[in-house]
Amino acid sequence: MSQNFAGLVAAVTGGASGLGRAIADELASRGARVFCLDLDAAAVSAPHTGIRCDIGDDASVRDAMAAVVAEAGRLDVVVANAGIGAQGDVLANDDDEWMRVLNVNVIGSARTIRHALPHLQQSPSAAVVLTSSIAAWAGLPQRVLYSASKGAVSAMTLAIAADCLPLGIRVNAVAPGTADTPWVGRLLDAATDPDAERAALAARQPNGRLVQPQEVAEAVAYLASPTSASTNGVILAVDGGMYSLRPRR
Repeated sequence: MSQNFAGLVAAVTGGASGLGRAIADELASRGARVFCLDLDAAAVSAPHTGIRCDIGDDASVRDAMAAVVAEAGRLDVVVANAGIGAQGDVLANDDDEWMRVLNVNVIGSARTIRHALPHLQQSPSAAVVLTSSIAAWAGLPQRVLYSASKGAVSAMTLAIAADCLPLGIRVNAVAPGTADTPWVGRLLDAATDPDAERAALAARQPNGRLVQPQEVAEAVAYLASPTSASTNGVILAVDGGMYSLRPRR
């Protein structure tokens, strides 16, 4: 396994489970020292270090980033992965729910990067990767609020990348399709027919299956790697071709 992250320090929000955990594991396997910033820091296991962080709260994010640097002495890679889901059409969610989801998914990602930037500017290999979604590009049913939040994340990725050019900090994003994560598992458990719902979610992706967390993790590792120095301002789809392909059935 390539050790292209040897000596680098990475912070992954939402790193205790799901995509975040897979990302943390992948970065560590490539030599990074990984800090998982999560509401459930106790769920983080070695070799990672768990730090409690609520990305919906500015002070919590600021303190978590400071704790990483205080312990590790540096910060090189930030993965703004943490987020929450939302279901329903445009009638389904009231203003309070809109504010709750946008505060976490959009402003929370901005907070994460804002408090990381002063430390990243000291790194010779600084990189930021955000987690967007196929929902930012495709009109998925019953996902209005979630789609709006991830569309904002994609747009924000490009704007931050432009602003960070003179700072030497690369900024990219992954846009996964429907991934086989605990959150999707909970949605399936709540469905009237979980097996039929899983089959439908798999079928709408051209490769006919759910995205595996490890596939997203490897895409994040590519985007964050010092060996990808010319990859900047990219939103990388990891969706079995759902965004770009139109296969004939």
